[in-house]
Amino acid sequence: MKLTAQVAGKQSEMNKPQSEQRCASTLRCVLALTVLLLPTLARAADDYTIGVSVDMVVLQATALDHKGALVSGLTKDDFQIYEDGALQTIKHFSHEDIPITVGLVIDNSGSMRPKRRDVIAAALAFARSSNPQDQMFVVNFNERVSFGLPGTIPFTDQVTQLEVALSRIDADGQTALYDAVAAALEHLKKGNRDKKVLIVISDGGDNTSKHNLEQIMVMARQSDAIIYTIGIFDEQDEDRNPHVLKELAKDTGGEAFLPESLKDLAPVCERIAHDIRNQYTLAYVPANRRRDGTYRAIQVKASGQGRGRLSVRTRTGYFAPPAIPSSPAKANRP
Repeated sequence: MKLTAQVAGKQSEMNKPQSEQRCASTLRCVLALTVLLLPTLARAADDYTIGVSVDMVVLQATALDHKGALVSGLTKDDFQIYEDGALQTIKHFSHEDIPITVGLVIDNSGSMRPKRRDVIAAALAFARSSNPQDQMFVVNFNERVSFGLPGTIPFTDQVTQLEVALSRIDADGQTALYDAVAAALEHLKKGNRDKKVLIVISDGGDNTSKHNLEQIMVMARQSDAIIYTIGIFDEQDEDRNPHVLKELAKDTGGEAFLPESLKDLAPVCERIAHDIRNQYTLAYVPANRRRDGTYRAIQVKASGQGRGRLSVRTRTGYFAPPAIPSSPAKANRP
């Protein structure tokens, strides 16, 4: 039946006038050329998006030597990715300074009042050290959570706008850290950069959020965001909880900083910006293709000739996609 249809189609094509045959031939050429150019057109539309399948896991990895210094110049063959202990095949590798979507999550509780000038200066130092094409936003929080930029401006790459956003509210009240992180993770989804980052600066634990720590950790693990945290604690602060900041950073491939002095804030923020701009992007299609919603542990190793022992900082795992339920129509078929 299929062969008969093909022969009939060819006979019908031969019976068409030559002008129609030429038009059909030209159309086929145009369609073929369009298909060939689609990858190029997609890249031109957005140079900062990695074209990967929905089943591909994308990791941002920081390689460090035994002294904690960033290591550049590694190749795809220098990395190994393990998921639940099983070696994976790396499908995509790059080491480029690409623009990111980044949220500055800033504690404005009452205890932050004497520290605000240093915190704002440090956040602006981060912005000035970042890629000029980054999408940035500000989440201010005390017992309430608010966005620093106007509602009509979801993101900005202007330092002057960020400075206004960081200064919009007075330091007062208690600390809703978990609610602020939740709001920031949701807002990150609106950005159009593949790489997403949160910078969280706080001097205390949480004492008034509607969310709890367990909920925030699940949200962080389900997100592809890297979270860097900076804790500027007072020894007499009963609410301080550096463990929370360390856990958020570790699970997402970021880093937690506990500077001893306010004067160290700006250098820490500049270091974070340098870290982000020197990361490797690795992607793989999991050998375990089951859609079961389970958590998969990830470990990335690296070794460079003549570089000694290297360590890699990246997210510690991800949740596999859930199973796709069968449609009622299919389920009712005999």
